Amino acid sequence: MNGHVKITVLAGGVGGARFLRGLRTHLRTRYPNGDGGSTAEITAVVNTGDDMWLTGLRVCPDLDSIMYTLGGANDDERGWGRKDESERVSAELTAYGIGWPWFTLGDLDLGTHIARSAFLRDGLTLTEATARLAERWNPGVRLLPMSDQPVETHVDIQVDGKRRIVHFEEWWVKHRATVPAQRFIQVGVDAARPSPAVLQAIAQADVILVAPSNPVVSIGTILGVPTLRQALLAARAPIVGVSPIIAGAAVRGMADACLTAIGVETTAVAVGKHYGARHRGGILDAWLVDETDAASVPVLEAAGLRAHAVPLWMRDPATSAQLAADALAAAIA
Repeated sequence: MNGHVKITVLAGGVGGARFLRGLRTHLRTRYPNGDGGSTAEITAVVNTGDDMWLTGLRVCPDLDSIMYTLGGANDDERGWGRKDESERVSAELTAYGIGWPWFTLGDLDLGTHIARSAFLRDGLTLTEATARLAERWNPGVRLLPMSDQPVETHVDIQVDGKRRIVHFEEWWVKHRATVPAQRFIQVGVDAARPSPAVLQAIAQADVILVAPSNPVVSIGTILGVPTLRQALLAARAPIVGVSPIIAGAAVRGMADACLTAIGVETTAVAVGKHYGARHRGGILDAWLVDETDAASVPVLEAAGLRAHAVPLWMRDPATSAQLAADALAAAIA
């Protein structure tokens, strides 16, 4: 790839953040200071289905995880939130009996939510508010929410013999996804639309990558925004996905519980087929699986996907950057 290369990535939270960090590292190594007249631009289209209003503040977990990670402020030990946090404000809110005591927001993190909420109440769109927040962190990646209209993922569960609809974060954080999900409900998705910036990022991309994020409640929610899937189908760029499943297990989180709820096996093959080949109505041109799943390559190719077996574990900056390089190589294979 030469000239000014535009790369668009569909991403969720932690897995998406680490993949984007690796991609940024790889591209900075490949195109240092635009040597040879070549530069690279990364745009991330980020899931906002985990968002919610909480104690009067708009909280956007995936956007913040990516912003903090790329800005060097993420708590890598926990995998989310700000490092060097304190939690005095959350303790006060709990004492007043408001908020979710099982969903602790750090004091520094609350500063982000207060600023975002102020921007939104001043009339900015979520896209504009996200850009304002990102100015502070200089992430090296343009962050775009999947839509400016609010979408919230809720989960249909049964607790103590009673059917309840709860916010995704309650199922994920409080129940640790141990209560079987009957179905996922994207509240507001029918009225949502991708912003003009999202559509432009897809249409003008030279490569589109699907990060190893949760295929149901992260990437699946993005794909559920009306007209976004159609934009991907019409894109001129090759679309390469990275499996979040290695050797039959989710790389992070509890994606297996989400896949079970929609009747998809927790395998790299099943998730690849779930996304589907673009020339057969799906969204992918190529799919990366781990070396341990190399035997699945012929099965995926029979399903119409160009498949490549490469190391998928993002153990450190070097392995994350190599994975990004492999994804880009698959785009032009």
